[in-house]
Amino acid sequence: MGSGGEMLVKRAKYKVSPKAPGNPGVLKMTMDEFVFAPNDPTSGTKLRVRFNSIKAHRVTKEGSSKQALLNLLKKGEGSEGYIFEFENFSDRDMCRDFVTKALEKHPDVPKKDSEGPAQLSSEEMERRIKLLQEDSELMKLHKQLVIGKILTEDEFWATRKKLLDGGNKRSSSTQRVGFKSAMISDIKPLTDGRTNKVTFNLTPEIIHQIFAEKPAVHQAFLTYVPKRMSEKDFWTKYCRAEYLHSTKNAIAAAAEAAEDEQLAVFLKQDYILASEARRKIRKVDPTLDMEADQGDDYTHLPDHGNPRDGNKEVAESQTHYDQYKRNLSQDLNRHAAVVLEGRALDVVIGDTRIVAEALARMKKVELANDTTEMNDNQERLNRVCRMTEIEDLQAPREPPVAPLCIKDPRDYFYSQQANALNSLGDTAVGARHVNCHINTQEAYSSLRESMSDIKSVGLQTSIIKAEVAFKVLASLTHSISSTKYNLGGNNRETVLDRLPSKTKEDLLNHWTSIQELLKHFWSSYPITTEHLSVKVDRLKDAMAQIYPKLQQIKESVPSDLRHQISLLVQPMVQALDAAFAHYDANLQKRRAKSGLNGTI
Repeated sequence: MGSGGEMLVKRAKYKVSPKAPGNPGVLKMTMDEFVFAPNDPTSGTKLRVRFNSIKAHRVTKEGSSKQALLNLLKKGEGSEGYIFEFENFSDRDMCRDFVTKALEKHPDVPKKDSEGPAQLSSEEMERRIKLLQEDSELMKLHKQLVIGKILTEDEFWATRKKLLDGGNKRSSSTQRVGFKSAMISDIKPLTDGRTNKVTFNLTPEIIHQIFAEKPAVHQAFLTYVPKRMSEKDFWTKYCRAEYLHSTKNAIAAAAEAAEDEQLAVFLKQDYILASEARRKIRKVDPTLDMEADQGDDYTHLPDHGNPRDGNKEVAESQTHYDQYKRNLSQDLNRHAAVVLEGRALDVVIGDTRIVAEALARMKKVELANDTTEMNDNQERLNRVCRMTEIEDLQAPREPPVAPLCIKDPRDYFYSQQANALNSLGDTAVGARHVNCHINTQEAYSSLRESMSDIKSVGLQTSIIKAEVAFKVLASLTHSISSTKYNLGGNNRETVLDRLPSKTKEDLLNHWTSIQELLKHFWSSYPITTEHLSVKVDRLKDAMAQIYPKLQQIKESVPSDLRHQISLLVQPMVQALDAAFAHYDANLQKRRAKSGLNGTI
């Protein structure tokens, strides 16, 4: 379907959101309104909207994997609108151009969202100011383009949404609080001086840490509470066990454990931790020589050990009481591991039962993963075979050779040329040019004689002597290599490094400005509104002022550097020329389309 007069008719789908499937139908547009009639009259999505209620339009960029969408934004707060999906981008572009003309006939309708200054929140303004303060180059560019009236504030920041959004995400993200570095055993009870009453203060954070560091206590809580005892009685027994451990009396702890089965769970060593340790040991590289470190172990010697709470752990002759003792190194290692792992639970600390059940679910997942890894015994055996070598059965080894890794071959070969030049400079060939004074007539006669000899006798011997040919080749090599070397081929020196500091800074500033101007220039096409036309004209005038500045830089440097400056300036000029060529071609196209003879 096509357009006739002041009406445009196209097939399209009306969508409530970009990802919705859409309702197919026919879209009719006039200069005053647009009407959508669905193919299914019972769908209830008929539209008749006047353009004076539309504030702007948006479209998706053309691409093979993108939908051809046109979004007509309603007036008022928010960005809701009427979304239409077309069969191809050409139909979409025709409707977009028609909407642009229709909106221009309503003077109360703004041409574009960003035409007027947007109302910024204080948080948004603070992020912009912070970015400018942290980046001096960005501050300089902002002053040149925004303060210089080339770009508006919104246009300048529209291309830096990722910077603004990144700052917003960093500021809004909160760091997860981990466990405290203090050990549970360092929590001392409060004693009453008049009685023998001892009070422990267990906060929800401490209880969470106890569950994480002592799996046996965690398992006991899930088993006993609330079926066999209350939560208060459970923690009373736990504190009783902690008090007995602090007395360092393993005999008394064993006696009370024999009388109370539930208390024995807290007094004995954590059997779940022991099981986890054995499981971790099975993951250790089987070829690791543990005996090699036995010489560093001196804790078994007399007068050596780890004091706990200022007291020595005296060895007991009865091994029966070993299970009621605690080892400082084990407790310290377990505490350090839990602190490094951090809090993996996302539940609110407070309800002990919820915390215990969430931790149990997490441990169940970890245990399932570990079991899957350990079941692969064949892979473990294969690893042992690969890593265990019998020296007599191995093939003779070649001497180790350091591999040559060249990230940039140009740097390598240019450096080799530089070394060759240094050695060549000491010779007569590299130090001076070969001068031969001969007039034109003599050279012409010598050439004719050589050609006559070749015709009569043939090319039997070399016309040029080998010594002369070598001198010419060496001279040319020196000239070419020195040119590459002086043009920044060496990674230790570039062309910019050889320029005066002010010239170098001016070139970098101009290149940054050109990149920013071209970014806004090309993003303004196609020109569909008067606002974009004015913006492109501003950018064109700003880019036109860069040409004489670049020429001035070339004229200000010494003559021996002008060639290098020209090589640096050439890409800038080519980029600007491409932009101006596109501007002129598009201007002629718009003039021909509108039928105007004057300037637009």
